[in-house]
Amino acid sequence: MDSTKNHNHKKIHWPRLLMYILGIIMAGSISGLANVGNIQTWYASLEKPIFNPPNSIFGPVWTLLYALMGLGLYMIWESPKSKGRNLALSLFFVQLILNFCWSFIFFYFHQPSWAALEILVLWALILLMINRFYKVNKWAAYLQIPYILWVSFASVLNISIWWLNS
Repeated sequence: MDSTKNHNHKKIHWPRLLMYILGIIMAGSISGLANVGNIQTWYASLEKPIFNPPNSIFGPVWTLLYALMGLGLYMIWESPKSKGRNLALSLFFVQLILNFCWSFIFFYFHQPSWAALEILVLWALILLMINRFYKVNKWAAYLQIPYILWVSFASVLNISIWWLNS
């Protein structure tokens, strides 16, 4: 095997990687502001399904998911420029905006029905994003699997809460 062969491995730019991860975590944390004051009041008053996890689970899970999203974003952003890369990045930011808005729709505006519709659109966009990520960098796509699994669960939870409280 020729050890001089270029395997297209780029050196990791640690400050930039950290910036991507922390930036996405911060964006998620800002959307979490919609929850402040509503968890102990409005949300506590809702009927919830038996599979509703304790409130303490959501913060750590979302922090991990946002970190994985930031890592995936870094991997795509650092990939060679192409139409596929640009589409992957566009889908990432559109789904991130929908992710950001969900907390406000559900918790701030107290609209589980609209939040249910919005999260289903978000789920579809995450699936498209994963598909496009895979075409640019398969590892960036694999990092998003926990995210779509959690949003799948969150969708069922959101729809159940809507149904139970209609």
